[in-house]
This record gives sequence, structure tokens and C-alpha cells, in this order.
Amino acid sequence: MASTLKQTFNVHFILNDSDSDFLFGDITNQNVTKPPPPTFSSFSHLPFSLHALYINLFQHKLSPPKPFCEIFVFCLWRVFNMAKTESESVSEMVVTLESVRESLIRQEDTIVFSLIERAKYPRNSPLYDLSYASIPGFSGSLFQYIVSQSENLQAVVGRYENPEEHPFFPDNLPGSLLPPHNYPQVLHPPSASININSTIWDKYFNQLLPVLVAEGDDGNYASTATSDLDCLQALSRRIHYGKYVAEVKFREAPQDYEPLIRAKDSDALMKLLTFEHVEEMVKRRVEKKAMIFGQEVALCSNGTQGKCKIDPSIVSKLYEDWVMPLTKVVEVEYLLRRLD
Repeated sequence: MASTLKQTFNVHFILNDSDSDFLFGDITNQNVTKPPPPTFSSFSHLPFSLHALYINLFQHKLSPPKPFCEIFVFCLWRVFNMAKTESESVSEMVVTLESVRESLIRQEDTIVFSLIERAKYPRNSPLYDLSYASIPGFSGSLFQYIVSQSENLQAVVGRYENPEEHPFFPDNLPGSLLPPHNYPQVLHPPSASININSTIWDKYFNQLLPVLVAEGDDGNYASTATSDLDCLQALSRRIHYGKYVAEVKFREAPQDYEPLIRAKDSDALMKLLTFEHVEEMVKRRVEKKAMIFGQEVALCSNGTQGKCKIDPSIVSKLYEDWVMPLTKVVEVEYLLRRLD
């Protein structure tokens, strides 16, 4: 009986055991206890066609076959629950200041581990020398070539469809071959043009690498380039996450930000975004993480602390001098576009 009804009425949804019992059960058995159907008010928000059909069937006292009534009410109930579930899942994706803070803290781990991995290789300067390798059809260093080719491949598999990701060579990137993912629409659309990776690139090679790694050349250029790219992408993601920080802060206090945005007052916005006690806490936390993550582990250490793989103060200085300042630059740039 159940299969006949399913085929006759072409019901296009998946039934679990409890659904099947409720809908089809043993319809010939009048002793089966079924839950009461949903009331009219439960469906008043549904699309007009379903709502109107419900009125015609039940409010106007028409007499369709009993199985059809049960199927119809069940369909409405499933639609109602699916709509409710979808609404709840969307609300769960709303970004809060707490969720942004948790993401930034987690990104600290990624950055510290990436720096530890890069520090095990020497400088390997030929990797960045424009005259070291001659690559047909490409003008740049071996490292620039590796990064551009890596980003092309990552773009094909959808990395830069994610609004949290920003390429270092954005020109002429191929489109994604994957079906589009439904990323939460949190950011104001004009912010997509904000990309300060050229500044991050410059500071990484001219300020960070000289103090992070030892001089030398071990020939491991591919592995070194992979570590460099991991560091650059982790730093880029962290710094551009300032867009989310700015969006959350704007939503929490638009009355504080809107006058400054309309006045294009970058200095006042920067001051409003700065919390020195929070920045000091971040510096201490990343330094401690570098000390813990980078320590040499020995089974017979007797509680003594060994040498760290990287100097923890370098990570703290990195955050103080340009990770947090550049994040606030992104925040200000985002806010200046927020009312566009």
C-alpha cells in the first residue's frame, strides 16, 4: 500500500522510519494512533500555492481521499521543518566578535608553526634572485614563478572563491572548475578590492626573513619555497581578516563609526579601532606559543627547557611591528568602503 501511494502521488522526499509510520503506517487499521495534523496557523507563512491549496482542501471542507490529505499535510510539515532548519543554519553563520576572536587565536597557531617550519632551512638566496633561473615565458625569480603557478592551481580548485583568501598574483588567475560553494555573505561587497599582499610580501622578505633564518644555501629551493608560501598565505589570511573584525565592530556600534566614515577620517577610525591592552595580550600570547611549540622535546629533560627552534621574541615583534598594524590598515580601508 505504501509503495503504491508513493508512486501514485510522486512524493519527492526521503522518508525515515518515523515518517513512514506517520504517513503510511497501516492505513487500513483504524486503531493506529497518529499525531494530529498541523494547524492552519502553522502554514500561514508558506508560499501562496501551498497555502491556498491547504485552504481549498481543509478550510473549505472539500473531501479529497484520506490518503491524499495525509500526504499533503505531511508534505507541508516537511517543508515547514526544512525552512526552519535552513533559517537556523543561516543564523548560525552570523559572525560575532567572539567567533572572530577565536579564529584569530587559531590563526596564531598556523603562523607560529609555519615560521618554525621555515626556520629549519637557511636563507637560500638564489631562490629569490631574478638572475638565477631563466624560465621561458616568465619574468621574475624562481620563487615568484613557484608562487604564481601554485596560485593558478589553487584558483582552479576554488581557493580564491573564499573571501578570506587573497592571492599575491591576482592578475589573470583562472576561474574555479568546482561548483560554487555557498560562503556566508558577511562582508560588504566593495571590500573585495582590498588586497595589501604587496606590502606583506615586501615586509616578509626584507624584515622577517633576515632575522628568522640563518644565512646559507642548502639547495632545497622547492621545500624552502613551499615553506615561504605557507608563511605568506597564513600572514595574508590573518591580516586580511581585519575585514571581518571591522564588520563586526561596525555592526555593534554603527553610531560610532558612521560619522567618521562619512568624514573620511582615517586617523580617528584608527584610534577607535586600537586597544593597546588587547594588543599587549596578543604579543605575550604569540611569544608563549612560539616558546612552547618550538621547544626541543627530550624524554630525559628533567624539567629543564631546551633551545627553541625560533626565537619567541621574533614572533612577538612580528605581531607588534606589522601584523597588528597592517590588520588595522585593512580595517580602516574596509570601514571607509562600508557605506558605499
